[in-house]
Amino acid sequence: MSMYSDKVMEHFRNPKNMGVMDSPDGVGEVGNPVCGDVMAVYIKVKDGRISDIKFQTFGCVAAVATSSMITELAKGKTLEEAAKLDNKSVSTELGGLPPIKEHCSNLAAEALHAAVKDYLAKRAQTGTRPAH
Repeated sequence: MSMYSDKVMEHFRNPKNMGVMDSPDGVGEVGNPVCGDVMAVYIKVKDGRISDIKFQTFGCVAAVATSSMITELAKGKTLEEAAKLDNKSVSTELGGLPPIKEHCSNLAAEALHAAVKDYLAKRAQTGTRPAH
């Protein structure tokens, strides 16, 4: 009996949107020194929406599954909607995580938020306004 839901195992075995993105509009990298999980989320933004998203994760089953799930949840969303996705959204969509693994869903949401912030910071530097 696995401590993970079927949905967690599905996203771990067949992760969605995994890989590195060429010329991303925003990159978010986070890590947890305690458990050693490291995640990077790459986004492309078109007309104020996340048009493409990829992730790279080095970590446990839950880290890979939450990274995969956050990309699925964020794809097609506006930047504002993506910024509202949190660890609870990820965990709920996956059918819950063992309490000891909840920090992994925090990392996934943090990586997405960091990618959005990176995108907005780059736009501010170039003086271009993000499309709404």
